[in-house]
Amino acid sequence: MKINPELYPAKFVKRYKRFFSDVITEQGDALTLHCPNTGSMKNCLVAESACWYSLSNNPKRKLPGTLELVTTEFGNLAGINTHRANHLVKEAILENKISQLTGYENLRTEVKYGKENSRIDLLLEDADKGLCYVEVKNVTLEGPDGLVMFPDAVTSRGAKHLRELIDVIDQGHRAVLFFCVQVNNALKMEVASEVDPLYAKTLAEAIAVGVEVIAWRANLSAHEIVLSQAIPCLQDLPVPERAD
Repeated sequence: MKINPELYPAKFVKRYKRFFSDVITEQGDALTLHCPNTGSMKNCLVAESACWYSLSNNPKRKLPGTLELVTTEFGNLAGINTHRANHLVKEAILENKISQLTGYENLRTEVKYGKENSRIDLLLEDADKGLCYVEVKNVTLEGPDGLVMFPDAVTSRGAKHLRELIDVIDQGHRAVLFFCVQVNNALKMEVASEVDPLYAKTLAEAIAVGVEVIAWRANLSAHEIVLSQAIPCLQDLPVPERAD
């Protein structure tokens, strides 16, 4: 995915009130940007580190631009704009990069479904293969030695989506949880059970009934973000035996 509009370099100062980020531009000016990430952004908030932002030409916006890329505590680029994750996965599926998700006739986005009034990120449809519901999660929480984790904060919404995927399986359809890892040099992914034990428990239950889990790492630069390769995931997660 070519990044459009273009990104500009800056130094990260701080994030506050959840949706605000202050940076110092290349010209030395202070600038307040929209932060498009509702998580804690743990290990992504490094003062004086390199970051990149986009600008908007929408006169109705309260803030002039959006924080897009940051440098983690481990020195890697992380894509903190969660809205880009769905586009990255959609692009990879349409290019037949994801072998587990090829061969479907149609792809739709943001389709209403479920008992809890949800919208599935990507719905794959095929006369022979049936329906495949794909829930995408953006991953930015980095640890040592190439480890990345999800979630970075308690996520009741994430647990809700897992319950919806479990129901999809009960209806006889296919359900996939896709972790879009927007961290350069990530090598493996685990669930952050200490951050959100309920999410970890619900995820284990979802896997036990047949929800598939895929994790792919992106390569990030100031000009382009692309999903590059699958990485091992959830090897630390004890999966309960499926009930008969």
